[in-house]
Amino acid sequence: MERILGRYAEPIYALLRIVVGFFFTCHGAQKVFGAFGGADGNGHGVPLGSLFGVGGLIELIAGLLILIGLFTSVAAFIASGEMAVAYFMVHQPQGALPIQNKGELAAVYAFLFLFIAAYGSGIWSVDRMRGGGGVRRPL
Repeated sequence: MERILGRYAEPIYALLRIVVGFFFTCHGAQKVFGAFGGADGNGHGVPLGSLFGVGGLIELIAGLLILIGLFTSVAAFIASGEMAVAYFMVHQPQGALPIQNKGELAAVYAFLFLFIAAYGSGIWSVDRMRGGGGVRRPL
């Protein structure tokens, strides 16, 4: 059976990369700058030297790189690792399954970024404009 939206796979992938990169950037801005209500809900960020501060910097920088499609595979691989660490350090001790430990978002981000790392920048990316991150294979 042919994929229903197969001919739109590349633009849909690009939109996925852009939107997820934007969301991840927002998480980083929340931790680093206290944006969007801050990490504590009162408009405050976290100390940059803390584990959460380092995570916020990774989210901010990797999110921006994924969003614009620059060094996408490397940025997404680092983001995937950060989310895996976040899951196992913060969420997993609270319960065995993501639905129990509120770790669904971290787990989904980890696997989504792993896919982006494997697939690359795709279309509508700085990497592609530079000649290094174009379409590699069909989705």
